[in-house]
Amino acid sequence: MSTETTGAAARDEGPRPGDPADSPFVRACRREPGPYTPVWFMRQAGRSLPEYRKIRANVAMLESCRRPDLITEITLQPVRRHGVDAAILFSDIVVPVAAAGVALDIVPGTGPVVADPVTAAADVERIRPITRDDVHYVDEAVRMLVGELGATPLIGFAGAPFTLASYLVEGGPSRNHTKTKALMYGDPDLWHALAGRLAEVALAFLKVQIDAGVSAVQLFDSWAGALSEADYRRYVLPHSQTVLAGLADAGVPRIHFGVGTGELLTAMGEAGADVVGVDWRTPLDVATRRVGPQRAVQGNLDPCLLFAPWPVLEAEVRRVLAQGRAAPGHIFNLGHGVLPETDPDVLTRLVALVHELTARESGRS
Repeated sequence: MSTETTGAAARDEGPRPGDPADSPFVRACRREPGPYTPVWFMRQAGRSLPEYRKIRANVAMLESCRRPDLITEITLQPVRRHGVDAAILFSDIVVPVAAAGVALDIVPGTGPVVADPVTAAADVERIRPITRDDVHYVDEAVRMLVGELGATPLIGFAGAPFTLASYLVEGGPSRNHTKTKALMYGDPDLWHALAGRLAEVALAFLKVQIDAGVSAVQLFDSWAGALSEADYRRYVLPHSQTVLAGLADAGVPRIHFGVGTGELLTAMGEAGADVVGVDWRTPLDVATRRVGPQRAVQGNLDPCLLFAPWPVLEAEVRRVLAQGRAAPGHIFNLGHGVLPETDPDVLTRLVALVHELTARESGRS
């Protein structure tokens, strides 16, 4: 068996008890019953953990994303501490873009900053296709993690074409995405060329992770909520579909998530995911009606509620779980990422609470 297809070949054999493919998380992604509602948190690998801050001291973000030893350790930290039902690979959505030849850095307190923003067709042409060799450190880290995690599934991820394109056009994070929208409206041919090239990069990056053994993947479209549904369908949906359709036969669940996307949920479901992530603004029962019965949902506790008194937090957890029962599958998560100031002990208690409540409701406690 070649190393390139180890993960895919193992999945073709079907899930066995104790395999990640038979875990509560993957079962929920596939809309199958499980012993309890699974829990993981976006941005759980890092940020709020003191052990993360210690290991990242004096190590730049991009460097930490290119060292398999650091990727592995940081990915494992929340699994050890919180007992979450899935690990998510420690990386950043701009890692494959940098591997494709774009000069950028991740600046503390700011985020990704692009040296030469995209303004012309020649800039798009310089974004080259990527191979496993370009991101060999991710391939190595995933293989190490699969061995360490055992029955706990590992989630791989990539940035969606729109969000990646916004960084490249704006030159960094943007509140209004003015340059991005100006390019979309003013030069749609250049926009589609850029988004199409980034779709190829994202798809290749996800395939590397799947071949190395991840159990699911998530496509992050963090900034898609800045668009109307009509603009999303015209300028974004075809390129997200390219990525997700390219993984249709990969044998792993596909999750699609964006922020502020309540009015886009129907279209985001049509992009081809098995699970649609929902931010805290849209109740899960409403989201379920929008994405349809053939998709599970993920979410959607407001991250700020982790700072509320425990009785308030517990009541909100019960609300999210109750609304999640409308879906054919529910993965409990936050409606966005863990905030850096979050008390890690609250996250640990939250995991235990969700497990306890949902096991009791299922008659399995």
